[in-house]
Amino acid sequence: MSYDPGALHAALAAAVGEDSALIADLRVAFMESAARQIDLLSRARCDANWELAAWRLKGLAASFGLTALMALADEAAQAAPGDPTVIRRLRAALAGLEQG
Repeated sequence: MSYDPGALHAALAAAVGEDSALIADLRVAFMESAARQIDLLSRARCDANWELAAWRLKGLAASFGLTALMALADEAAQAAPGDPTVIRRLRAALAGLEQG
């Protein structure tokens, strides 16, 4: 699954126009929020906390039209709490988005 950092920029530009400062601020806010949810996933040990963090990440991704990240978050919600493979894939996806 490929993570296109340009998709995040396009979604932000569509929402706020070509205001590069605002796009940069929103990008930072998105990345911090996504990283926070992935951190919560990595620390979750019960189904409820795991699912809540996965659903929040999915909702955040949906807000920006990042369908690949949405699908991965959906997979995470179905996985066992603390699944290291899921956490690793989510961190890789976020790193891919960060490159844009």
